[in-house]
Amino acid sequence: MKTKRGNGSIIVLFFLAFTWGSSFILMKRGLEIFNANQVAAMRIFLTFLVLLPFAIKRLHQLNPRLLLFVSLSGFLGSGIPAFLFTIAQEHINSTMAGILNSLTPLFTLIIAVLFFKTKVFWYNVIGIILGLFGAASLVINDFSSILHGENIYGLLIVLATLLYGFNTNNVKNNLEELDGMGITALSFFTIGPFAGVYLIFSDLSVPFAKPGVWAAFGYISILAIIGTAFALVIMNSLIKKISAILASSVTYIIPVFAIGWGILDKEEFLWRQGLSIVIIFAGIYLVNKQQSKTIV
Repeated sequence: MKTKRGNGSIIVLFFLAFTWGSSFILMKRGLEIFNANQVAAMRIFLTFLVLLPFAIKRLHQLNPRLLLFVSLSGFLGSGIPAFLFTIAQEHINSTMAGILNSLTPLFTLIIAVLFFKTKVFWYNVIGIILGLFGAASLVINDFSSILHGENIYGLLIVLATLLYGFNTNNVKNNLEELDGMGITALSFFTIGPFAGVYLIFSDLSVPFAKPGVWAAFGYISILAIIGTAFALVIMNSLIKKISAILASSVTYIIPVFAIGWGILDKEEFLWRQGLSIVIIFAGIYLVNKQQSKTIV
């Protein structure tokens, strides 16, 4: 029975990796017409609209404590990262964005240790150091790149993965009363209206006058409905069944799909980036080593 559940979880992780690995190219397509803030706000607001009926049905489950942690999930797990990713992807390619996203398990463990008393081993610490070193080597080409701000936008994605680490632990430890749909729908209920207000005051007449706008809007809609609403319901359900750190390991596989889409889109992929991936993955393996003995 455990084997079947374990195999099912792995299949779900691969599905999520494909979905989120594809999200970077979808953001890139949306950014061809809309600016970064518009893409992020549209993603959030469309997700909010899709999940609104499910949120309304679950409003009675909220109490002050749950409202606090649901709001944190909305802002830390979806709202702020959505803007960080689109701003970053105006300056770096979708391949690098997907690779940096793989830092999520590292920050998930760090937060679990600092705030939720998760036991840590020496090889976990080495894994964290390796992962951060790999990310730094990916973001920074050389010292001059720091001075000129080249690739520094990759740090926005690193910040987003830190927020993901907070949120994964928040869902696992503070939202046990809610199911996956409830967590996702109610979290977007807290952030969706803000995105809607932003869009009202954003000048959308300029992008909607451009050729190809409806294709770009279609990509953002897919990003919102499949890559955000549907995928987050599954992810939040998965976090409740397995360890938070294993659930965050979906980001192991995301770069594979992100790189694949990047190559198809003729993005440059250098051997140094490949070496950085190996270092990051080695770090993630060490971070998760002990977790594999205690999950499920």
